[in-house]
Amino acid sequence: MFSIRIIGAGSIGNHLANAARSRGWQVTLTDIDAAALVRARDSIYPGRYGSWDDAIVLKDSRDAFGDPADVIFIGTPPDSHITIAQETLERVRPRALLIEKPLAGPGLEGCEKLFKMVHKAGVFAAVGYNHCLGQNTERAELAIQSGILGSLQTISARTREHWKGIFGAHPWLSGPADSYLGFSARGGGATGEHSHAINIWQHFANIAGAGRVCEVSATLDMVKQDGANYDQLALLTLRTEHGLVGDVIQDVVTLPVEKSARLQGSGGFVEWRVNHLPGHDAVFSGQANGSVQEELIEKKRPDDFKAEIDHLARVMNGEISQSPISLERGLDTMMVIAAAFKSHALDRRVRIDWNAGYVPEALL
Repeated sequence: MFSIRIIGAGSIGNHLANAARSRGWQVTLTDIDAAALVRARDSIYPGRYGSWDDAIVLKDSRDAFGDPADVIFIGTPPDSHITIAQETLERVRPRALLIEKPLAGPGLEGCEKLFKMVHKAGVFAAVGYNHCLGQNTERAELAIQSGILGSLQTISARTREHWKGIFGAHPWLSGPADSYLGFSARGGGATGEHSHAINIWQHFANIAGAGRVCEVSATLDMVKQDGANYDQLALLTLRTEHGLVGDVIQDVVTLPVEKSARLQGSGGFVEWRVNHLPGHDAVFSGQANGSVQEELIEKKRPDDFKAEIDHLARVMNGEISQSPISLERGLDTMMVIAAAFKSHALDRRVRIDWNAGYVPEALL
């Protein structure tokens, strides 16, 4: 049996607690806010899963900070992730460190230092881009590897989702300005909060052998309202080191929600979708002049987090050596996020120098 200590008793913290308990793990759920722990016990958890699980230990994060655990999950606001991760590694040595996405704000503060600390400590670290672990992703990977695409020509990815769903899951927040969500510099806004699209674009580019993103061109629709300052729409054009060109759209205004990625090749296509139908993800594939194959995959929201827990167990059991949610992959996504903000500010394309490290100076 593994153990997990969760820092942050918000929506994602409760999801991870339930997922870990469903696999028989020992769970300690922590927060610096006593009201957040009460809310988790009396409202969030029973409201989602039917009843509170008395096996979950509730503690103040500060009192639990040095407590050992196999996995430590950091589910606090993005601009606190790096500091908490560094302090964690200085005090304890978990077998795995899982950090919620995005890893940080677009300023990249501390990213390179954390990368070096993790490698020196020999700890497996990951970032919570759990769409890379879904059954629909596995099916899409098999379709890509089948050769149906022919020569890959482009990838398009979308996470277009009005953030009323986020505020519905956090009813104690009255709007964007009440948390990091309303501040792009803290990791909120469309580019940070909905960076699943950037990440899945990079994931499929990697699966297809297209290499890392080396150029980013972005236009962001910035909103300054009620004290908040965030991008409500992000339009990105990406180019990889092997010459693949594609696009990403992320926003916090679209209803109904669209979460998809399409790989188009000379001979066919593969399309990946999340929540294509209620309770179902989907994968579509086909050749240019042939019929379209549709595969529906049953999935509920808790399954996303159960997949994370199962993946971490396999990593700790030595069954996986290359993880699609590794810290390196999350840092790669952070570099594209940072490049998008610099591109928008300078009104030009920005190149990423991967030899320079995970630092602002790598953005040229």
